Amino acid sequence: MDNRVEVREFLTSRRAKLSPERAGLPAAGLRRVPGLRRSEVAALAGMSVEYYAKLERGTLAGASAGVLDALARALQLDDAERAHLLRLAHEADGSNAILRPRRRAKPWTVRPSLQWSLDTITTAPAIVGNNRSDLLAANHLGHAMYSDLYTDPAHPPNFARFTFLDSAARRFYPDWDLAADMTVANLRTAAGKDPHDKTLHDLVGELSTRSDDFRRRWAAHNVRTHGTGVKHFHHHIVGDLALAYESMDLRAEPDLTMTIYAAEPGSPTEDALRLLASWAATQQSATTVPTGTTD
Repeated sequence: MDNRVEVREFLTSRRAKLSPERAGLPAAGLRRVPGLRRSEVAALAGMSVEYYAKLERGTLAGASAGVLDALARALQLDDAERAHLLRLAHEADGSNAILRPRRRAKPWTVRPSLQWSLDTITTAPAIVGNNRSDLLAANHLGHAMYSDLYTDPAHPPNFARFTFLDSAARRFYPDWDLAADMTVANLRTAAGKDPHDKTLHDLVGELSTRSDDFRRRWAAHNVRTHGTGVKHFHHHIVGDLALAYESMDLRAEPDLTMTIYAAEPGSPTEDALRLLASWAATQQSATTVPTGTTD
């Protein structure tokens, strides 16, 4: 990805999102475009209009930590947006190489010990994924909960591809727009962390070509940090699920994340997870060849 283009579009989009009222400025006068003017951002950041315009044109190389901090404060960036800005600055300086995830020489496969660890979690869905939204590994309940993602033999399970290209996603996510926004923001964040990830580029290119919904969201340049919260699903067997989740980086492979879902004790979702476990066990039994039989 072109760093100057990424910087320009990111800063422009953040400026457009910040209203004069939120910035504590008078909203007098006709504004041809939404958000703040360049001169207003420059004043809030304590820099000249000319210098801010240079930054917004994509020239972040050489910008000091103080300048970046002033810019983040002026644009009221949240933690995820601030981290994204710093990564863009590192890339502009050529120092982002030390921050990039290491490359794998061969396709990733789940370590037996990691799968064993997932399988010890028996009462809640647990999955492992990467920054490109690939679903790489799951325990029994995780596989059952995300069974819709395993229906396309042409592609490995991928949340972004499922969200935008599979009609089942509109049923699986009760608030599809929110799920779509979060999915794209996660990919935007991943692109900032490793702008030279060809596999991610290919995925973004595919989705941009095939989905107007994705293309519009990608152009918004929103980023987010995926850590904890509550997600809502509608499973085709057990119905509605409201699951709290905790995501954690794997120390052995820091570009991978394990996410564990949990139901509130005594809630309808806890009952639904028990039903899901029963259904998953039935499915497994139906596909297991009894001992002593032959094909």
